Amino acid sequence: MKDFIERSRKELLSVLENKYSLDLEGSLQTQIPALDFYFAQDETQFNTTAYEPSLCIILQGSKAIDFGKEPLGYDTQKYLLSASNLFAKVKIENATKETPYVSLRIRFSLEEIYEVLKNLDTSRFNLSRKTEKGLFFDDLNERIYDPVVRLVKLLEKSDEEINFLSPMIIKEILFILIKDESGYFLNKFAMEGTISNKIVKVISKIKENFNEKLNVKELARFIDMSESSLYDNFKTITSMTPIQFQKKIRLEEAKLMLLNQNIEASQVAFEVGYESPSQFSREYSRMFGMSPKAHAQYLREQSIA
Repeated sequence: MKDFIERSRKELLSVLENKYSLDLEGSLQTQIPALDFYFAQDETQFNTTAYEPSLCIILQGSKAIDFGKEPLGYDTQKYLLSASNLFAKVKIENATKETPYVSLRIRFSLEEIYEVLKNLDTSRFNLSRKTEKGLFFDDLNERIYDPVVRLVKLLEKSDEEINFLSPMIIKEILFILIKDESGYFLNKFAMEGTISNKIVKVISKIKENFNEKLNVKELARFIDMSESSLYDNFKTITSMTPIQFQKKIRLEEAKLMLLNQNIEASQVAFEVGYESPSQFSREYSRMFGMSPKAHAQYLREQSIA
């Protein structure tokens, strides 16, 4: 098993080296909309990272993740699944210019998971009412890695093949994940009526209305749950309170606005829901480690075309 994973890992690094180069820094979006890569030539300190529903695999290097009470971590032998939009503090480890950190991410929606689930017998899951964290780690295996390799190798093919085959391979990956140990985790978040699915709806609601004042009472009514239960389950899944989560969403949105628009930081502050530009600047610097203006410049320099 480990031999297969090691051969596959090296094969994927070779594909990336030939098509793009490993001498890159930052995020690289591919021709496959759901697939991107991340490169780093140096180790980092803990930085806040936004996760989407996705499968993440490290091809070279490792990561430490601060998410909740216990520190987590994974390397080239494990995979990470995120079931919703979440935030975690992430530290890249084992990265040098000679052997840079390289990872891939395959994004999907809960609707895509549900489309696969509804065609399978899910009675084996016997879902409990207990809420669990929104991140899941497990060992990689040949069944998961095989379609991932085929998906990445599509980058060597024509746009016609990419557009036709990539959705089918992604659906196959979801099928395998659901049949694997991660099936229970994905089912709890995707199936209508579970507590985890209700919290995901709240997360989506906060994200859609990030610049509006948060009303926890209305959110609790929206999913037919008490405020205390919403608070407790939300914190279990995301490792933060709804208000803390909204703040992270606002600052992430501000980062995108500063990167992609010619707009002053004070205007961005009002656009994302802050009443005080000075408070916005303080909280932005606390989250990203530099001022809004300096961070926008840094991101432009790190951007991979």
